[in-house]
Amino acid sequence: MASASQLPTIPVPGTTTPFQFPPTYSFPPFFTPQPNSSTRLSQLQKWSSLIQSWCRHHRVYRLSLIEAVESPLFHNAALRKRISLSEARAILDWMARGEEEGGGGKRSEWIDGGNKTMAWIWWRRPEEWAGIIMDWVEGTGQKNMVLTVYELVEGEGTMSQEFHGMDSDIMLKSLTILVKRGKAQVFGSEGQEGVKFF
Repeated sequence: MASASQLPTIPVPGTTTPFQFPPTYSFPPFFTPQPNSSTRLSQLQKWSSLIQSWCRHHRVYRLSLIEAVESPLFHNAALRKRISLSEARAILDWMARGEEEGGGGKRSEWIDGGNKTMAWIWWRRPEEWAGIIMDWVEGTGQKNMVLTVYELVEGEGTMSQEFHGMDSDIMLKSLTILVKRGKAQVFGSEGQEGVKFF
């Protein structure tokens, strides 16, 4: 088994630290579906945690399984082990059912329905993003101001925020939650949306 210092890392443009894989990533059985139900549950939880951490580090919001099974996320080249596309789907199906320990809710959602090749990865769910966005609005005095979705995602004023650079579809999902809570109003046409916070 490789030590933590020998685990593979991925350098990412714009980041100073490469992704650190957990020790289980260097354990060959991690890449094979386990037949024992309690071992399988533990395996699914560890995969879910790894996928969320990897996506958060790389700022990935939508994961293409076709690409991911060829990436270091699902393919440990040092071990010559990878998970299959069907196993990747099974893991994301489990994440989408929201069976995380502690009732954390769904951590993935299929974007392409029955095809199951593209999924949202909720390293933060839209409800969580909605709260973070609202905290920023209140903390920066943006209430009753009109901002574009582009400004929220790409603007200079949000550069220090975790939601800067967010997938605009997730931003809109998060803003929809704020609309339902009576905290925002979204208007405008697709690609030109504006939002007013209350």
